[in-house]
Amino acid sequence: MLRVSPRQRGRLVEIIRNLSDRIDEARMNGWLGEVQGLQVSLSKAKEKLVSLDRSLERDRSVGRRGLTDLGMPVITSPRSDPRRG
Repeated sequence: MLRVSPRQRGRLVEIIRNLSDRIDEARMNGWLGEVQGLQVSLSKAKEKLVSLDRSLERDRSVGRRGLTDLGMPVITSPRSDPRRG
């Protein structure tokens, strides 16, 4: 899945608004197939916006709290292998 740059959030909102307008136009003209296709695109654009907003919020919260400890072990220095002499 491609990630949207946070700088493109405004453009994504504009795309969503445009798709909504095109759906309204298609409904007024009775273009039911066009309405269906545009609704799929609108749904995916909205999902992408929600995903972007979640990642931005996550980035902000990580910035405030620091890194999250996942309980993973950390190897600080390599052990010497007794077989290597």
